[in-house]
Amino acid sequence: MSVSRLTHITQIGVEQMGALADSLEDPEVLRLENLDTDLRPPASALAFTKRAVDDDAANSYLPFFGLDSVRQAAARLVERQSGQAYDWKTECLISAGGLSGILNVLLATLEPGDEVLLTDPIYVGLVNRVRLAGGVPRFVRLLPSAQGWRLDVAALASLDPRAVRAALLMSPCMPTGAVFTREEWSALIAFCQQAGCWLINDAAMERIVYDGRPVIHPAAFPGMRERVISVGSASKEYRMIGWRVGWVVGPADIVADVARVSISNVVCQTGLAMGAVATAINAPDDGISACVEEWQRRRDVLLDELGDFVVVPPHGGWSFLLDVSPLGMDGATASERLLASGKIAATPMVNWGSANSDRYVRFVFANEPVQRLRGVGERVRRALL
Repeated sequence: MSVSRLTHITQIGVEQMGALADSLEDPEVLRLENLDTDLRPPASALAFTKRAVDDDAANSYLPFFGLDSVRQAAARLVERQSGQAYDWKTECLISAGGLSGILNVLLATLEPGDEVLLTDPIYVGLVNRVRLAGGVPRFVRLLPSAQGWRLDVAALASLDPRAVRAALLMSPCMPTGAVFTREEWSALIAFCQQAGCWLINDAAMERIVYDGRPVIHPAAFPGMRERVISVGSASKEYRMIGWRVGWVVGPADIVADVARVSISNVVCQTGLAMGAVATAINAPDDGISACVEEWQRRRDVLLDELGDFVVVPPHGGWSFLLDVSPLGMDGATASERLLASGKIAATPMVNWGSANSDRYVRFVFANEPVQRLRGVGERVRRALL
């Protein structure tokens, strides 16, 4: 019998779909189920990693809160995005990946029973971390349309903010690819100010935005520097998934509390990886712009291929959602049929937010080149129609 803290911790679905797709050992299967990417990390980061293998100093527990070089680089990155100054010694620490940082921040900010505002649909891994930290998810809807997703500002305004201790927000959101407009950020920030709560900014994909959309950082808004805790990661923008390096940047008092959690949790980060991440952040050519252009091409091919279906276009990120409810099925059924008859691995959105998420399957377009994505429409039609 599981302990009580695991009562509401659900599977994410990706682990099952990934294992099933791996087991088929079929190169024709399109791997659209997980957030890998085939686009390479910055060359300077790869070279640094190879040298680090022979560097004895990289084979160490120390320093516990991250190398000075990567803390400095991460603090400067958040400064550039937000327009706010941060002291890297007291307002930045390194985590063992972005999601480790998220959990550490939640453990440092929540009392049992505190509510956490999340958009819906949302990555179930964020929901699970809220629950592991003793929090209670409070969802505000993202509204789908043929033009993309929009925050339900009216529903947000109707929520009682008094029990909300934190808002855990991501733009671009995952799995939807929703990107908050300035007006939507303003509404979210007004809610956080009314609630007197933290705004935890999951910035893992903040620069992966399409069609010329601006990058908007919540700490840039008046009065928000002392409320925003930014959690970043090298995994998505820098394509350094296996390095497992993230960062937490925010006001000194709360970062000190996060540090107490961090040293009691993973203890330290990946020594071989941290210097490489600093190199990537500081690189004159980090490759992000070129990669965003390529990911946008892949998105556009898939949207064109799936024009006969109900797809909500993503404005950023690596994935979008296909609504299969008009076909008279749920996401789990569609996922099974896509793999069996279409050779497409796609994750059903069971538990990814409210019960309404069950109607979707997620397509990730970061890991398959354009030439393999062409013809997806025919595969989907064969599987689902």
